[in-house]
Amino acid sequence: MNFARKLLTAADLPTWRTGLRQRGLRLVATNGCFDILHAGHVTYLEAARNQGDALIVGVNADAAVRGLKGPGRPVNHEADRALVLAALESVDAVFIFPERDAVPFLRAVQPDVYVKGGDYTLETVNQDERRLIESAGGKVVLLGHVPGKSTTATLARMAGASGK
Repeated sequence: MNFARKLLTAADLPTWRTGLRQRGLRLVATNGCFDILHAGHVTYLEAARNQGDALIVGVNADAAVRGLKGPGRPVNHEADRALVLAALESVDAVFIFPERDAVPFLRAVQPDVYVKGGDYTLETVNQDERRLIESAGGKVVLLGHVPGKSTTATLARMAGASGK
């Protein structure tokens, strides 16, 4: 298997999406930083994939991650984060996008289902993203999260261990 083929460019997206539609497949999309992949991520991605027939993961580019998480992030380069995600069986495609929010990514992929983690509510999800999905007839699904599993917590533990 060549998982690098799952990495899509902006030029690839329309043809890829059209192919799914022609086969009658239901597309699920999610997005995030996915800086240090952990059990919470893979559990979430598997649950997201189970919402449809194919899962595309939008990955925030490095500059966007710095804007969202701070100057010490990301730990891993965007190409590395995307490649690790592409290696997962539950992930059908990965796309790196430069924006801090997912609106342009979602507009390009036109998912049937948009999945966000349990740290969101319908009121705290980016409302532009929500309106885009719902106005196109899609639905927003919120999944639970795995307690105690987060990149921020992992980095905090690592910083504590290195300080000893």
